[in-house]
Order: sequence, then C-alpha cells, then structure tokens
Amino acid sequence: MGLLVIISSPSGGGKDVVINTLLKHLPRSARLISTTTRPPRPDNKEGVDYFFITRDEFERRIAADEFLEYNIYANNYYGTPRAYLEKMLASYDIVLSQIEVNGKHNLDKLNIKNLSIFMLPDDINNLRKRIAKRGGITPEVMEHRLEIAQKEIAASVDYDYRIVNVEGKLPETIDKIEKIILKRLEETSILDN
Repeated sequence: MGLLVIISSPSGGGKDVVINTLLKHLPRSARLISTTTRPPRPDNKEGVDYFFITRDEFERRIAADEFLEYNIYANNYYGTPRAYLEKMLASYDIVLSQIEVNGKHNLDKLNIKNLSIFMLPDDINNLRKRIAKRGGITPEVMEHRLEIAQKEIAASVDYDYRIVNVEGKLPETIDKIEKIILKRLEETSILDN
C-alpha cells in the first residue's frame, strides 16, 4: 500500500511545480488527480491536471457516494473519487495530492492515513504577485482568494509539516519536502518489517 502525501498551499502557493518536480525525483510516484467542475485553464490537460466534469455529473456522483471528500472552492466542486484513490495507493509507493485544507480534514475524519505538508507563503504580497501572474483575475477575485488563503493558513495547524516557501527559493522548498517524504517512507518500511 502506497503513502498518500498531501501537499497543500493557498492559491498561487506553488503546489503544481512542487508536485511535478517530485514526480521526476521520486521513483514509483504518481499524482492523485482531482475531479472538478471548474473550466480548464488553457494549459490544463484532461486526466493530467484534473478530471473535468459538469456540475450535474459531480452532484450525481456525490449522491452515489463516489467521493471520499469534496469541497466547493471559488464556486466550483473539487473532489477525490474513492475508487481512484484506492487504485493509486495499490499501484504506487507514493501518491502525491494537492488536496486543500478541508479535503485533508475530511480524509482525516475517514481515518485515511497520509503525510500532510502545508506550504506557507513567506509574505502575503508575494502570494498576491504569484496569483496576479496567472492573469485573468479581477481585483474582487484576488481579494477573495487572499481571504481564503488567510483561512487556509490558520486551518493548517494540524498538518504534519508546515514549510515556508520563500520567494525565489523554490528548489530549497522542494528539497525539504522530498527529504520529509523519503524519511517517512523509510520509517514506514522499518515498521512494516
């Protein structure tokens, strides 16, 4: 059974870059792809970044109890399909997920073992710049995302690790996270023997 690694951060916090780099560094690792109702961004790929479905289909799957956890963020559903997570954990040593804070808490309530790492911004203004760099964000949406970021940071106190992602030092952040994962894998294999 693989290790589920949750890497969370506020919007614009660097989760995708960290996970994509870790996938290259860590053998027998894979990304847990969430299902969402949000429209794809221009660079998003179906089945790589997300599984994109309609709101009606998402709600049908909620009713059928197909999601382990789901949340609404910026008026879109995001969720983790139960069967998909089980398949991934059976197939890989490390399953990397960018589930957000509420999703992590829902998995904890279901007693689904995980290693949780929250990436904190070094400065809220740096986070603002990262979100703005994506483009297409109105001032109202920006303020809403920053409000959510403050709430997520406050709610992340029960993560196993909280790492400050210093602006311009992303390789160091990735290195710290990789060492944490490898250490947990080593501890798990010792306990299993």
